[in-house]
Amino acid sequence: MKSNKQINMNYAKLRMKVFVRMLSLILLALIAVDVLYSLVRGRLGEAGVRLLQYVFGYEYDHALSIYESVLRDHWEIIMLIAISAFFLIFFYFSLSWFTKYFNEVNAGIDALITDEADIKLSPEMSSMEQKLVFVKQTLQKRELEVQLSEQNKRDLVMYLAHDIKTPLTSVIGYLSLLHEAPDMPNEQKENYTKITLEKAYHLERLINDFFEVERYNQQTIQLKKQNVDLSYMLIQMPDEFYPSLTPAGKRMIVNVEDTITVYGDSEKLARVFNNILKNAIAYSDDNSTIEVSAKVQKDMAAVTCTNTGTTIPLDKHNQIFDKFYRLNDARSTNTGGAGLGLAIAKEIVTLHEGQIDMQSENGKTVFSVKLPLISQGGHHG
Repeated sequence: MKSNKQINMNYAKLRMKVFVRMLSLILLALIAVDVLYSLVRGRLGEAGVRLLQYVFGYEYDHALSIYESVLRDHWEIIMLIAISAFFLIFFYFSLSWFTKYFNEVNAGIDALITDEADIKLSPEMSSMEQKLVFVKQTLQKRELEVQLSEQNKRDLVMYLAHDIKTPLTSVIGYLSLLHEAPDMPNEQKENYTKITLEKAYHLERLINDFFEVERYNQQTIQLKKQNVDLSYMLIQMPDEFYPSLTPAGKRMIVNVEDTITVYGDSEKLARVFNNILKNAIAYSDDNSTIEVSAKVQKDMAAVTCTNTGTTIPLDKHNQIFDKFYRLNDARSTNTGGAGLGLAIAKEIVTLHEGQIDMQSENGKTVFSVKLPLISQGGHHG
């Protein structure tokens, strides 16, 4: 959008153009009257006297006297009337020039609801053009947001139904086997019961995660903030994830500065790094190393998690934090879980007034989290 000064300059151009056009019409009317007077000069008076003689039957001298006292003595008024008449005639034919601005604005308004049509007005109407273009872009943006919102709702239902169906099908299947085979050996029955319980727990976690991320979106989550020793929290991560790392020969290295303290909800922040590291473990190569580092950058604590694996395509970077998004199209539950972990992590970081992003190239994927530090006064500034 243009500044008020630029808008006033554009309207000044329009005012000047209208002024010049009106002045031209007045000059044209004067010239027309002058030309007409030059053509009839000398004959106008004689014609007027004859007209009085013919209409009223006056003698020549009496008719001449009336002409001189009525017409010639009021010549200025007659000239003014003539000039005004010519001006009005010329103005009428010039209305098409004035109305073209209204036609341009009407065409611009029509173009607001047409994606293909461009809004183009005269140079002196550029401020109005800028406003119409801004309105069109705003309408298009809002329409796109509505479409994306509707698409997200449809995807949400589809993904949730898919992820619920998988464990639910297993639960129903194993319960059916238990119901149909009452004489099943106790060892097999115990095994089926254990699997069914695990699937039920998985279903419960999925539903809890879904409602949790929705609560974050609606900002109904209350943070219990306190001073959090971020360095100590990260140092514990390798031991916590040891059971997940060893089967594929993976290992985790943590390199953090001493005593990095942030102000936040320790439980929620632990959830952030748990979700990021689960993702890193799931998508890293076998026998690879996952590196975690943390340091102070200005007034922020900067944490990075780097893993080696498949490069995430550039066009997928903005989707990686969306609900239910998974890198593999098959949405295998063996790697990606329900696709809610990173969405939850982003919501938690946002509530802490921090930043989270991801970069991936040449087989290395780096997740970065920035959180406000504790100021000397106690809380972050």
